[in-house]
Amino acid sequence: MIQTTPTGGAASGGAVAGLLDSAGVPYAGPIGAAISFIIAFAVVYVLGRLLILPVVDRTLKTRELDEHARKPLKKVTSILIVFVAISVAFGFAGYGNFLQSLATVAAAATLAIGFAMQDVLKNFVAGVFIYTDKPFRIGDWIEWDGNSGIVEDISLRVSRVRTFDNELLTVPNSNLTDGVIKNPVAKGQLRLQFLFGIGYDDDIDKATEIIIEEAESHPEILDEPAPTVRLTELGDSSVGLKSRIWIDDPSRSDFVKTRSEYVQTVKQRFDEEDINIPYPNRTLGGSLDIAGYEAVAETADD
Repeated sequence: MIQTTPTGGAASGGAVAGLLDSAGVPYAGPIGAAISFIIAFAVVYVLGRLLILPVVDRTLKTRELDEHARKPLKKVTSILIVFVAISVAFGFAGYGNFLQSLATVAAAATLAIGFAMQDVLKNFVAGVFIYTDKPFRIGDWIEWDGNSGIVEDISLRVSRVRTFDNELLTVPNSNLTDGVIKNPVAKGQLRLQFLFGIGYDDDIDKATEIIIEEAESHPEILDEPAPTVRLTELGDSSVGLKSRIWIDDPSRSDFVKTRSEYVQTVKQRFDEEDINIPYPNRTLGGSLDIAGYEAVAETADD
């Protein structure tokens, strides 16, 4: 009895390769393996997207994670689904030997890639710290290294911040974790300060009363904590009264608007009560000597 094997390596392509070989399709093995790979990958990937991602999303929501934390975790889950789909597809298509060779090459290349991607890995680790420590969230107003803006997106490598001039800054995450970040809206309330200068001859108690009254009458300034005024400076030309007020649920636009309105009303009350806001005065004194003045004068008399 003569025993034959499927032509074109059909055994390596599984059932699909067998069907192609029985139909007389040339190169049934490689073609069948490729089709098996595509089918297996598509099935696992689609099932993962339809079943795994919704479960992960619901789990993250039940743990009350913020959107800025859920978004990257869902991205990581999608990457894992792709990785699992590729692994299953390799096995289903009979690419076992190829997969082993690929793993060997990948292990050898990991060290070189690690050195080449130090900055990327650094930003990735920084992104993980941002998700765990939560120094800021999407929608927060932050300030760092002389820059400021509203956080629009946080990924595992970079964060995107929209400046108040409507410029979009793409900031590596390591820049936001290596230095000091100021987050004025991290808490529910924000304290504002402003230094009012009055003249030395003006009534300090009256000026303090005006500053407090205008703070209490402004609808956006909180009554608790109560506004306060302290004498903090005795300058060259003015007495400095520092006002401290609080606003609720602040944003940068609220902060600028409230402070501007408050300072304007205090200035108007100062004008009405004849309280001066002095500006620095400089007095120059001394004498000027001109060398050879007497000789020049004698020559002129001659």
